[in-house]
Amino acid sequence: METNILIVEDHELTRFGLKTAFEACDFVKNIYEADSAENGIEIVEKNPIDIIIMDLGLPGMNGIDATKKIKTINNDIKIVILTSHNDEQEVLKSLKAGANAYCSKEINPKRLIQVIQSVLDGAAWFDPAISHIVLQAAVKAQNNELRRPEKDYGLTSRETQILKLITEGYSNNEIANELFVSINTTKAHVASILQKLEVDDRLQAALKALKERLV
Repeated sequence: METNILIVEDHELTRFGLKTAFEACDFVKNIYEADSAENGIEIVEKNPIDIIIMDLGLPGMNGIDATKKIKTINNDIKIVILTSHNDEQEVLKSLKAGANAYCSKEINPKRLIQVIQSVLDGAAWFDPAISHIVLQAAVKAQNNELRRPEKDYGLTSRETQILKLITEGYSNNEIANELFVSINTTKAHVASILQKLEVDDRLQAALKALKERLV
């Protein structure tokens, strides 16, 4: 699948490095650049963007608010946060805004490309440096629940099995391989899970599953 990537980063040298790395990727069709959130949003409104590499510390509108705005424009666009900060509130706000991945700017370019491919396939990804923040938030949410919710989401045993794999970071392809089913069957189950849990994406499904002890 050919992919259109947008880089939203105010530092020209960083943009250049990312663009150079992406130009060598066979799956990349077009690479767009923006030096501010506002410019990035304009590009999203005019072009079929598949995935965005989003800096948080942007001039004017920050990356978190930009992520929220872009998700209202097109919730199908994947957003990878790229930042030098690992502040707990910043991490959680980014995820709440709809980010699909959160990476340190120190990430190896080859690894970033792997993350992008994984996110395009439907997985969520957290830099190991901040994964403990996400886990702590999930545990805290669990501890605040004294018992299981009374609501029955009507998940089948297979959907519960797939939901557990989603919480463990499995992509659609990985789930299909793990359960020996087709990718189309996996996608159908994931779509059903999102509908039943009344969430918009896999990350929200994973957090809800952990919070409400569904897996």
